[in-house]
Amino acid sequence: MEFGICLQSIVPVRAEPSHQSEMVTQVLFGELYRVVERTNLWSKIQLVFDNYEGWIHNLQTHIIEEAEFHRLTAADTPLSLDLVQLLANETRNTIIPVVLGSSLPGLNGQCLVIDGETFLFEGTVTSTVANGLTSGAALSLKTRKNIVENAMLYLQAPYLWGGSSPFGIDCSGFVQILYKLEDIKLLRDARQQATQGEVISLLAEAESGDLLFFDDEEENINHVGILCDRNHIIHCSGKVRIDALDHQGIYNEELRKYTHKLRLIRRVI
Repeated sequence: MEFGICLQSIVPVRAEPSHQSEMVTQVLFGELYRVVERTNLWSKIQLVFDNYEGWIHNLQTHIIEEAEFHRLTAADTPLSLDLVQLLANETRNTIIPVVLGSSLPGLNGQCLVIDGETFLFEGTVTSTVANGLTSGAALSLKTRKNIVENAMLYLQAPYLWGGSSPFGIDCSGFVQILYKLEDIKLLRDARQQATQGEVISLLAEAESGDLLFFDDEEENINHVGILCDRNHIIHCSGKVRIDALDHQGIYNEELRKYTHKLRLIRRVI
């Protein structure tokens, strides 16, 4: 088996080995993956973070030795908290723009070394050090607050099927990256996320940061968002937006109608 890491800003992952195939997710800078299949032009990868699989073009792969893969996998990995920040490759004297949620495995101060190359990052990152003096309740409250605050950074970001960045994102990618920023693993697709955490029976019992799931006429989960407060949801539908919410679902005040039917509430935190 081969191993790789994304050393580009954003790489599309496709359902099939073709540029015409739908994009199912994106790999952001610093994400690690295993190569499970390879053709002349394409590689099928499995992402380390959520085990999601798909195809990326071989020109966008960066293969590393197994020992380096394990070193980076075991390293503390803060994430970028800036919408966009420049990362300098000191070895090659090049600049790479990285987006919110990009991984920086092994970051030490402002430097990280990947596959023998040195990078310099001067942006804001998530903390990898837990506060042992913080109680579980206080930590949960802080995590919920952070999720909602970070969600606001994506407001107006356009909807993009399979997207994972502020320049284009889908509903489940939006939820996944916000939880990832708090070091919480969610699966990639809404129907998968709907299996995680505990069920909350009533909207009145839900708290900010809880996950809200919606279904279609065949009762298939097809949308997810995050509760801001008892009466509002932030989600990606056309764009990342805040809409009114009640026990029936999402009410779009601009359209003056319900657009999504509430099916399920889940608490992961």
